[in-house]
Amino acid sequence: METRVAVIGIIVEDAESVERLNALLHEYGDYIIGRMGVPYRERGINVISVAVDAPGDVISALAGKIGALSGVSAKTAYSAV
Repeated sequence: METRVAVIGIIVEDAESVERLNALLHEYGDYIIGRMGVPYRERGINVISVAVDAPGDVISALAGKIGALSGVSAKTAYSAV
């Protein structure tokens, strides 16, 4: 199956959703190339980027599940190759 490279940008505003977010990332761990999280303490949020190499439907499913979490938003950018 053909895969795509993408980055999912995540903003976490509700700290209570972090445990479920980490569980989702663990569940999709086979597709994750790398991730970087930056706590922005002055604003009380966390900014996370997750690079993935996966089929398009898997990327969409992961981003959708992340975006459905309370106080969490996610956007995906896909590579052209």
